[in-house]
Parts: sequence; structure tokens; C-alpha cells
Amino acid sequence: MNISFENKVALVTGAASGLGLATAKAFAESGASVVLADWNEKEVQSAAKSLADKGHKTLALRCDVSDDTQVEAMVKETVAAFGQLDAAYNNAGIQNVLVETADYPRDDYDRVMAVNLRGVWSCMKFELQQMRTQGSGAIVNCSSLGGLIGGAQRATYHAAKHGVIGLTKSAALEYATRGIRVNDVCPGMIRTPMLDKMVEEGQGEELDKMLRTLVPMGRMGEPEEIADAVLWLCSSAASYVTGQSISVDGGYVMR
Repeated sequence: MNISFENKVALVTGAASGLGLATAKAFAESGASVVLADWNEKEVQSAAKSLADKGHKTLALRCDVSDDTQVEAMVKETVAAFGQLDAAYNNAGIQNVLVETADYPRDDYDRVMAVNLRGVWSCMKFELQQMRTQGSGAIVNCSSLGGLIGGAQRATYHAAKHGVIGLTKSAALEYATRGIRVNDVCPGMIRTPMLDKMVEEGQGEELDKMLRTLVPMGRMGEPEEIADAVLWLCSSAASYVTGQSISVDGGYVMR
């Protein structure tokens, strides 16, 4: 199946690395004009330039998704630059500190929720305003395997990712008859800088055990495999799909 985004505009948050960067590249290679947004301005500018040097239409924006003002500006700048917004992948996210729920610090709870849940809500809010005006569009939110199961010492991260699924389903219901589809992906163990950081922080042994015992395919996923799912969900090939959580996890949740 040849998925084309010619004459379409895509917006990706958390686009400086990992899943976001892989998805931005995939959109660009499929013909879309792509807005790459990230809090790390230097890295996102570099990522956008790399794509532009290959002939793709790109725009890099600094955006902290926990700041509504910056999110609103991101969407407005997208439309000002390219005239429309056809697809959005709300991917920006962070990990929580590992600690039991009874001992969890309030400041980290607020930090994780601000990015992983409120950030997705904020992005959807302003993206939907534009798509509602157009009468068309597709949004994919990034939940997680952690949005489908629990995880010891990860309660806040998992709570936020469960919340993303609730936001997705609710928005999908609201806009199902108005030309706008909203879905989410639930990545499993994917080879990204975030996972590398978890290994550096001493979680490598735990992750290896999970891979051996809980992932039927017996391997980690690659960012491009998430990008493929996002592009399909944003394409006309998925025109009858909305409100769904697509788990891309090597079979983890089928047990």
C-alpha cells in the first residue's frame, strides 16, 4: 500500500529525536510539509534542516507542550506557514522518577502530568480548533503500553498514559461526524533515547527480563515501526478508524 501525504501538512511534537523524529521523517518522505516541534530548539532545528537539505518542506518550532500559550502559537505558526493542518502526532512525553506510590513526590507528579497528559490535551485543543474550521483532519496521540497496564514504581506515568486513551476516545466521539478522526498508538519497548536513558539509570536488567519473558517477538521495536502505524492512522487507508488504541508492542498485551 502506497500512503501519500502530498499537499498535506503534518505536525509532530517531541520531534527532535526518537519516535517523533522517525515519524516526522516518514511524513516528509511521504510528501507532507512537516512541522517539527520540540522543547529542545537546537536539536529540532537540526532535525528540520536535515530533512530540508533532502528537499522536504519543513518548519522547526520550539514548543514546551506543558505551556498552553506555546502550544497555541505552535498551531497558529503551522497554519501561517502552510495554510492548513491535516495530520498531527502528539508525541512529546517524559518519564517519571521510580518510586513507590506512597512516597511519590508531588513536584514530579505535576511535571509528568503537565507534559504527558495536559500537554496532549492542550495540543488536541488547538489542533481540533483548526481542523474543526477545515472540516477535516486526523490526530494520533502517543499513549503507551503503560496506558494499557499497570507498572510498579511508575504509577504517575501510567496514569497519564491511561488518561491519554480517555482523551482520545472522548474527542473521537465528539468529531466522528465532522470529518476528524482521533486515535492513539501504544508503543511497547522501542529502541529510543528515552529507553537508552532508562538503561543508563540502572533499569537495563529489568528491561532485559521484560523483553525475554513478556514480549512474544523477543525483540525491541524500532521507531520506524511506530511511525508506520501513525502514518497509516493519519491516512485515508484508515478512513473508518477512530477512537482506537493501536498497541505496537511485539505482542506484549495479547497474553
